[in-house]
Amino acid sequence: MEWLAQVKWDAKGLVPVIAQEASTGDVLMFAWMDREALRLTAETGRAVYFSRSRGKLWHKGEESGHVQQVHEIRLDCDDDVVLLKVTQLGHDPSIACHTGRHSCFFQKYEGGAWRAVEPVLKDPARIYSHSAS
Repeated sequence: MEWLAQVKWDAKGLVPVIAQEASTGDVLMFAWMDREALRLTAETGRAVYFSRSRGKLWHKGEESGHVQQVHEIRLDCDDDVVLLKVTQLGHDPSIACHTGRHSCFFQKYEGGAWRAVEPVLKDPARIYSHSAS
């Protein structure tokens, strides 16, 4: 797949990925992909990432139900960062962060400290208790 060869993968075979909400332009999250994750994302239209902590593919929403429908996949000018334009599904308003917030970028630097400025939309304990339901 020639298009995958154009991506400049890092030494671990990964590329950084930014997920942006297509409708609002909000930056929802940052993650990593390997070749398989990017290929699957393109084939399925759903975001698949590579979890460095687990060392395996991570289908966004596989535990939380908060999947990302992918509308566009873009590559930056240096071929080393991927941008996904997505619709975040599974909750209204949408939740992309494992903390139960809309965006992972909910902390703002103010007055010499980081402060949470976005509300928790759903308690993470309720998001990840699917096995009990």
